[in-house]
Amino acid sequence: MNLNYKVAQYFILLLSTFLFNACKPKLEKTIASQSPYLSVSGEAYHVGKEACKSCHQDKYETFSHTGMGQSFDTASTTKSKGDFIHTQPLYDSYLNLYYKPFWKNNLLYVKEYRLVNGDTTHSLTRPINYIIGSGQHTNSHITIENGYLFQAPFTYYTQKGVLDFPPGFENGANSRFSRALEIECLSCHNAYPKIVDGSLNKYTSVPKGIDCERCHGAGSIHVAQKEQGIIVDTDKEIDYSIVNPSKLPIDLQFDICQRCHLQGNTILKEGKTFYDFKPGMPLHSIMETFLPRYNTSDKDFIMASHADRLKMSPCFIKSIKKTPQNKLKPYKDALTCITCHDPHVSIKNIASETFNSKCTSCHLKEKIADCSEQPNKLALSNNNCVSCHMPKSTSIDIPHVTVHDHYIRKHMPQKEQNKIKQFIALYCANNPNTDRLTRAKAYLNQYEKFDPQNKILLDSAAFFLKSYPKEKHLAQYIKLYFLKQTPTEIINLIATIGQEKVLQALPKVKFDNTNAWTAYYIANAFEKEKQMLNAIKFYEKASTLAPYYYEFTNKLASSYLQTNKIQEAKAKYTFLVKENPSFATAQNNLGYIYILERDFTTAVKYINQSINLDPNYELAYLNRGNCFLQTEGKKKAINYLENVLKNNKSFKTVEQTLGQLKAS
Repeated sequence: MNLNYKVAQYFILLLSTFLFNACKPKLEKTIASQSPYLSVSGEAYHVGKEACKSCHQDKYETFSHTGMGQSFDTASTTKSKGDFIHTQPLYDSYLNLYYKPFWKNNLLYVKEYRLVNGDTTHSLTRPINYIIGSGQHTNSHITIENGYLFQAPFTYYTQKGVLDFPPGFENGANSRFSRALEIECLSCHNAYPKIVDGSLNKYTSVPKGIDCERCHGAGSIHVAQKEQGIIVDTDKEIDYSIVNPSKLPIDLQFDICQRCHLQGNTILKEGKTFYDFKPGMPLHSIMETFLPRYNTSDKDFIMASHADRLKMSPCFIKSIKKTPQNKLKPYKDALTCITCHDPHVSIKNIASETFNSKCTSCHLKEKIADCSEQPNKLALSNNNCVSCHMPKSTSIDIPHVTVHDHYIRKHMPQKEQNKIKQFIALYCANNPNTDRLTRAKAYLNQYEKFDPQNKILLDSAAFFLKSYPKEKHLAQYIKLYFLKQTPTEIINLIATIGQEKVLQALPKVKFDNTNAWTAYYIANAFEKEKQMLNAIKFYEKASTLAPYYYEFTNKLASSYLQTNKIQEAKAKYTFLVKENPSFATAQNNLGYIYILERDFTTAVKYINQSINLDPNYELAYLNRGNCFLQTEGKKKAINYLENVLKNNKSFKTVEQTLGQLKAS
């Protein structure tokens, strides 16, 4: 075992002991196994926020102006906080593309274009269908194609009035209009949308903003009881027809907030989906969220890490020591999110003194008078505790944004802040007793999604996984070998178990594409080892399990093409073009099939569409050149490729092909 890994394991044990046993009371098993709240039961269903309005008009009105209430809506001049008139177009120097958002007839669009010597050589305009984000910090933008939701490549950062790329699109990583908005993302930034089973990002309906039932639970039983005249005096007892978070034990109260304000590496429990958490349930019964700890984690934080940061605070740690022995009752003295925040009222409508008064309610005014800060600085801050102990700072994941750090503490000396950032370990932020298999999944996920350069993550995953039998936990082992880029290990494992047995062990699971991914990884291994017939079996399995995740079907079609199954490939590409007309790869490949069939008119139609969608798609230009060669001769093909090369000097394959044509 390598030394770095041993160090990491030491720290993860240390962190688990300190962060959970010292900072958090244990979850009551009685609550975990059987909730008294009827809204947690499987019989309760969502009724929508309008059903709450008749009885809770005041809260309905104020909540609609909160960040949660305005989290998601159709793109409109009312919803948008962006100034697209006075801002310069956004430029991507890596792709040589500009982006200009604009309004036309009260509809929002974005124009992507390229300039070469002052001439526009590419222009693509896409409608913006939705805006995500309340506008307190950002507005990001979503486009929709046949139910598929994608994030557009521009965000308006409202605090600074800056138009820039969204996180993850900068520094050469601009995925243009192809970043899929998965259910994990939308289920926090919005009320629950209805996703198409077997897809990554196709939806049949999308709500407009986080609603009441996100925090209170499904309201059908509650509404039915009130309509029947069953009224509970909530000043004297708890109304168990629906969850009031303030009446919950601290763990379950925190879990409601942590469902979305604990951003990290989330691992679903076996058989669970992002739809399954209900207020009043322990969050770890549905999902466990892991966060990386670095030696600089005391000062670095991500945007949605409020719960994690608060639990690091001495204020929180001391407050839970004063909680009653009967942990089924609320922790009246504990510091929680709703100690300071009223979820029904916009933070913009709350005076800063309100938050400061929360500090003075625990820290006596005489004690505050003895504050060690210099008197002139205290005077400048108007004796505001929050400005010093919860200063506004930039998060490490979102640019142009400042937010209060919820790690309440004294300032660190500057010399302690200047550390070289080093990874220590992952820890589970909402369950101190997570098992080794879940840890293995977390390390695999961390490597795949967040830190693909950190090989120790794969070493750690292998360590936690090694005590589990391979056949029973096939998905995790296959994913490990795929990420290690060792296809022979995958093939050997499949040979040991047997192909047919593996295929049968990958059934369809609703709203879960894990088995489809496993099939895809296996197929990829066979393809890398030039075993295309075996690859096709597993690409077919992946495509069957997730028919609306078009990358799987695209790989299957490509495999058919490689093995000269032209009509099978054509059928799949035709499906893809119909399903998502903006999928440039499918448009080009379908065009190529029509070249093989010598239907050049139809081929040109699809290839031109592919180039319009993706001006950097070198293979499409080559296919278009091939059409010229086949229909109008070599001279026309040479002229075309020369013009392509003028506008795209980095196209090496075009350059080589052009040289070969001239020499022939």
